[in-house]
Parts: sequence; structure tokens; C-alpha cells
Amino acid sequence: MRWQLPLFAVLVHGPSMVPALRSGDALLVRRGGQVRAGDVVVARFRSRPDLLVVKRAVRPQDGGWWIQGDNGLIEDDSRAYGVADVIGRVVLRYYPRLGRLG
Repeated sequence: MRWQLPLFAVLVHGPSMVPALRSGDALLVRRGGQVRAGDVVVARFRSRPDLLVVKRAVRPQDGGWWIQGDNGLIEDDSRAYGVADVIGRVVLRYYPRLGRLG
């Protein structure tokens, strides 16, 4: 069995979560746990398991989540790739400015 820490860090790349997050923001993520609509999450699309993304959980769907970026002009989310499996929920931005995410 592989042991995993409950918290891990990710770095945001690209503009899909503007204005909430910007490219270069460093995030602390809690693995697993309860996800609610509106949470910012780290996930993998079932159709693109090689792609790790930071998006907003919209609604549960087909045993996973429909997720979307906050920037409506960019559609590299469930609109393009379908349902995603959530790995964890973002709890804190720690760089370049400290802040909780809702």
C-alpha cells in the first residue's frame, strides 16, 4: 500500500481560474474529504487522466464531478473533457499572497 500525505501543494498554470487564482499561485490541497459545489478542487478528467487541473466543483455527476474554470472565455474544463474525479480540495493559497479560497 502506498502511503500519502493528507496535504500536498500545487502550482497554478494558465488563466482558467482568473479572477480567483492566477498563474503562479501556489496552493495547499487537502486530499480526499468532503467536496461541495463551489469548492476549488484539484482533479483529473476521466477522458484525460494525464492532466491534473485546478477548477471549481459545479455539481456531482456520474460518480464524479462536473468542474469548470472561473474564466468563462477558457473551456478547458468539463465542457471539453467531461466528468472529473476530485483528488482534493484547495484550502489555502500560500504564495504570492496568503489567502483562503471559498
